[in-house]
Amino acid sequence: MANLTGNYPALSNLIPQVTTHELLAQLVPPPEFREARFATYIVDADHPSQAQAVTATSSFAQGKVAKTRLFAKKTEEPSGIYLDGGFGVGKTHLLASIWHEFHGKKAFGSFLAYTGLIGVLGFANAVKQLSHFQLVCIDEFELDDPGDTMMMSRLLSELDLKGVRFAATSNTPPNALGQGRFAAADFAREIAAMSDRFKIVTIDGDDYRHRPVEA
Repeated sequence: MANLTGNYPALSNLIPQVTTHELLAQLVPPPEFREARFATYIVDADHPSQAQAVTATSSFAQGKVAKTRLFAKKTEEPSGIYLDGGFGVGKTHLLASIWHEFHGKKAFGSFLAYTGLIGVLGFANAVKQLSHFQLVCIDEFELDDPGDTMMMSRLLSELDLKGVRFAATSNTPPNALGQGRFAAADFAREIAAMSDRFKIVTIDGDDYRHRPVEA
């Protein structure tokens, strides 16, 4: 039998090196949403919120904001849009559509991808690198522990000050994130701060994966 150990280095001696450029280059929609566009989102006529969501996300991707009336009290426009809805209503499809439609430097990743990026680069460097983007898309925004709550709140605050816009999806409204998982009351300020940064768009509907094949 041939010696399989003599010419190969031990795995314990291998230290993979990934550059910051390679990490950031991975912040794109997954393959299944590579062709996702607003025009290919199939609206369920029984749920008007879906058509409204397409209009809202399309306007956001084009950089449009709601106009205020003359002499009306000036209010600060949210820097992000937040798609809230159940499973299978097309939130990620619309998020990817925003990414494809947006003209500018943009990043797309899951919530875990961004927390992982912070873990690899360190918080300060992650803020520095992400501040080069004009749009940051966050899929499946979830907060499982107080540390994530504070970290993501601070990240959004830092990037917001640098003019970065946000688009996010989740199955939980921003003001309810963390409920039932930890003492959300202790972190109400952080959760409220994140909620204020997003315009909430609710999408109703059935799980498209359970629709009849003909549809």
